[in-house]
Amino acid sequence: MTLDEARDDFSRLHRIFTFHLGVAVGLSWLTTLYAACYAPWVRNIRALLDPTGLDRVESTLSFLFVLPAVLTVAWISVYFGREIMRRTQTLSNLTLEFAAAAMVAFGVFYLSIDRAVAALYIGL
Repeated sequence: MTLDEARDDFSRLHRIFTFHLGVAVGLSWLTTLYAACYAPWVRNIRALLDPTGLDRVESTLSFLFVLPAVLTVAWISVYFGREIMRRTQTLSNLTLEFAAAAMVAFGVFYLSIDRAVAALYIGL
């Protein structure tokens, strides 16, 4: 594989990853905003979700909006940090590196949707 082929492979994978991360960010924000319309705005939403776990206090604002904000920051950094990502490859295979990043992004996306749905069930 030549250097130009590796660059083209990186560009293709980066474009696909950036697009799908952008879709995940959009869905995460839409779900969170929908849940925010129906969720109870309280200082400690954790007590409503799990009455036995009273040791952690988390407001509705932070419970709903932290993970979509993290996804948004990740999306912006991936979009604008393309050349930095190209130079700082950590794994031997580009496909494995983007797959690992996709797994982490999907995990944060899943937690974001899970929190929004949990808050939505409380409100309904």
